[in-house]
Amino acid sequence: MEALAVRLSGLDPYIDGAMRIVAFYDTLMRRRVDLPALARASAGLAECVAGIRLHGTGRVTRVSPDGRHASAPPAPASTTVPITLDEEEIGTVWLERPGPPNPLDDVLLDRLAIAAAAVAEQYGPARTTMADPALVELAISADSDEAARARALRLLGFAADQPVRVVAVRSRLPLCRLGGLLCPAGPVKAVPLADVGVILATAIDPARFPAGVRAGIGAAESPDRSWLQARTALRFTGPREPVVRYADLGALALLAEIPKEASRDNADVAAIARISGTPEDMETLETYCATGSLRRAADLLHLHHSSVARRLEQIAKTLGIELTEPTGLMRVRLALTTWRLLDD
Repeated sequence: MEALAVRLSGLDPYIDGAMRIVAFYDTLMRRRVDLPALARASAGLAECVAGIRLHGTGRVTRVSPDGRHASAPPAPASTTVPITLDEEEIGTVWLERPGPPNPLDDVLLDRLAIAAAAVAEQYGPARTTMADPALVELAISADSDEAARARALRLLGFAADQPVRVVAVRSRLPLCRLGGLLCPAGPVKAVPLADVGVILATAIDPARFPAGVRAGIGAAESPDRSWLQARTALRFTGPREPVVRYADLGALALLAEIPKEASRDNADVAAIARISGTPEDMETLETYCATGSLRRAADLLHLHHSSVARRLEQIAKTLGIELTEPTGLMRVRLALTTWRLLDD
């Protein structure tokens, strides 16, 4: 309130209007209105379109001054203010005012942002997704006892009867944004640990991962085991399969337990390493292994099937493996997977 008072004191000709705006939003917050009601009230007060967007759900509310949903295409925002909760930006509020902004628009949006944060915290699921790293480590550590783990999960916002899934991710997208995208309807917490992001959620939909994200999804009920599984699944990700569920690996998960020295000494893996410096050969081989079909691989590579056949013939000679035989194809698939696992 002190900061607000300082700002209001600088609006000398408009102090009365500013104080009325503050009182207006204080009344709305006491009445515990929801986000659509906040947008309607703000649009009516500002006499222009008002908008609210929550990053976690992607939900956008735009209301015209008459209190109806704004059906016209969004106009450029004349004034914008972020919604913050626990020092994390969880959304944005704005006004679409034709012409220059009103001198009191900043005050109005400041109070709208505060009110929207209070609504998000109370009703969810747009509450903050970032978590205390110490609590997350306690929840997923194999060295934690069950009592400490349960307490950490409770402090993170997970009920005792809720299943908790753990995801290991590598992403340039902020973890707070990614967590909200993955689980918009339930509790979700995210935190970076070393070079890997950790996301804890009650449910995970693999289809919600945006492009450019690598993710391994654990399967176990216990967060410590789920974390180990998630890290293993992350190692199996690649350009053609950026999201891997541990449950889908089956017996392939055993490859992650082979010592690296033994993998490097294997003749098939060593042969893959020899051609890995030729991107064209690697792309051809990986595409063929993924499809198991010469013509399908040619379609994906945008080449004639005879060109792909010549490439594969030369690759087969280099590897010393007959790729057209089922056993040879299986050997190369396993060798490719094992070779990828050498690079964590």
